[in-house]
Amino acid sequence: MDFFRRLLGGGSIAAISASEAGQRLRTQPAPFILDVRQPEEYRLGHIAGAMLIPLGELSQRLKISPREREILCVCRSGNRSRSATQQLLAQGFKAVNLSGGMIAWEQAGLPVKKGAAK
Repeated sequence: MDFFRRLLGGGSIAAISASEAGQRLRTQPAPFILDVRQPEEYRLGHIAGAMLIPLGELSQRLKISPREREILCVCRSGNRSRSATQQLLAQGFKAVNLSGGMIAWEQAGLPVKKGAAK
């Protein structure tokens, strides 16, 4: 039954608020920031240091994500990043979702960097 709950999106996914994420990013080792939006969205504003891997490419690019650090998954509102968090947890990564995504991040007054991914 637990398998079906995870498969269908049920079950608990760890999520943290923007303010808690901001605090965690000031600790060592800081979480790896994974932005799963599209490049156009990322260019308009992202968390400094975030790696852009659009959600549709995540399964093919999992080897890029570090296993030794917590991964903070980010999108616009928290929905796509919730899906990314589920995928990563299923593959044995330590991952957490940014609740409310970049909308919550900006509302909390946290810094936003603009520009394309490198």
